[in-house]
Amino acid sequence: MGEQPIFSTRAHVFQIDPNTKKNWVPTSKHAVTVSYFYDSTRNVYRIISLDGSKAIINSTITPNMTFTKTSQKFGQWADSRANTVYGLGFSSEHHLSKFAEKFQEFKEAARLAKEKSQEKMELTSTPSQESAGGDLQSPLTPESINGTDDERTPDVTQNSEPRAEPTQNALPFSHSSAISKHWEAELATLKGNNAKLTAALLESTANVKQWKQQLAAYQEEAERLHKRVTELECVSSQANAVHTHKTELNQTIQELEETLKEKEEEIERLKQEIDNARELQEQRDSLTQKLQTKKKFTKLHPSLSLWKISSTIIDLMF
Repeated sequence: MGEQPIFSTRAHVFQIDPNTKKNWVPTSKHAVTVSYFYDSTRNVYRIISLDGSKAIINSTITPNMTFTKTSQKFGQWADSRANTVYGLGFSSEHHLSKFAEKFQEFKEAARLAKEKSQEKMELTSTPSQESAGGDLQSPLTPESINGTDDERTPDVTQNSEPRAEPTQNALPFSHSSAISKHWEAELATLKGNNAKLTAALLESTANVKQWKQQLAAYQEEAERLHKRVTELECVSSQANAVHTHKTELNQTIQELEETLKEKEEEIERLKQEIDNARELQEQRDSLTQKLQTKKKFTKLHPSLSLWKISSTIIDLMF
């Protein structure tokens, strides 16, 4: 019957860096469909994801696998057969939880299938079945369940012709018609998304041109405003210089007014001194004239004593 998709979701796919074994390397540029498949022929579960025609995940679920949630939207599991670690980034915590639940469910189913396969192997290995004739097919081995590339070969008796059995190599890429339809629908969806992205890109390109024009206009306006600010700063500097000069002039005028007032006071004092000097000069002239008069009087009256002359001079002075 082939493989059938039983659960699908979308996620960003990563693989561990084979060199460092630490860093994640994205294997898809965008979110892709990640699906669980069930192969009813071999009773195995797979996780498969295609990016275009390239299979970026082809992992068979085994009982010893563990899916680990490393964050709210990221989970990972190790595949020893592929010698790598796969990582999935989901758009929400809900999608991650749903994927983890399905992983645990199919892991348990794989464990039961392995146990049944081992029981079948024990039954088919008994002598009664070895001696029985017919066209019995060999049981599935654990390696086949884990997704190895070994072909299953039937046990052939001496009188029977060998039958052609489907090999595993053809399973991942030659699915049933249902799988083909599923991927055709997925391809149509991707084409639709591609058309939408192309339209969005054209719109974004037109918007970028418009934004560039607006940016050029804003830059021109900003340059004009910058020049205006520079002019205002120059005017402001000149106004500050004028204000400073005016302040200095006012201070100089005030100092000159104070000096002028001092000079005027000094002139008044000098005028007062001059007036006093004139009075003294007048008194001196008057005394000189009186003294000359007394001298003449003394010459005319020599009999007057000297002290009388002195007292007379003092009287004349006061």
